[in-house]
Amino acid sequence: MKVKNTKLKISEIRPNSENPRTITEEKFDALVRSIKDAPWMLPIRSLVVDEENVVLGGNMRLKALKEAGIKDVEVIKVEGLTETQKKEFVIKDNLPFGMWDWDALANEWDSELLNAWGMDIWQDSSLDGLFDVEEEDEPLKAFKIVLDYNEADFGEIEALLKSQSGSREEIVLNALRNMKKA
Repeated sequence: MKVKNTKLKISEIRPNSENPRTITEEKFDALVRSIKDAPWMLPIRSLVVDEENVVLGGNMRLKALKEAGIKDVEVIKVEGLTETQKKEFVIKDNLPFGMWDWDALANEWDSELLNAWGMDIWQDSSLDGLFDVEEEDEPLKAFKIVLDYNEADFGEIEALLKSQSGSREEIVLNALRNMKKA
């Protein structure tokens, strides 16, 4: 395997048609804004391409780079991977192994900056009025969400939840947003 850093014209880079990741319009717009607001990050967070300039890591970023009008970009070019290794990289590059420490974020980070950077979990007004929560003496420690469905719908619901990306909280909040819009 050979790995090298190089610069390519955006027009030379091809999206990976087999990438199983998707992005909502709202998150895509935030990604484009992020690229425009912090172009200094582009060389630090390179796209990963194979010897044919097909994206192995950064498919959504490539789309956002085009939308942002970027003409060329730093890439990490990897040569000599088997097709199986390429597919493995595409999946493993996108796995959310880590989880957010919500207490640290709430106490040590500026919530407006986090929201501006695309982390909008606790400032989400699109869920206002969706829940009726009564005040109690004890603060709520956790919520339990129960899905009510019949056996025929189980496969569809399971596939939908598995197709989502992000933390459990992000998946549930995205599902609730979509339910509210419907």
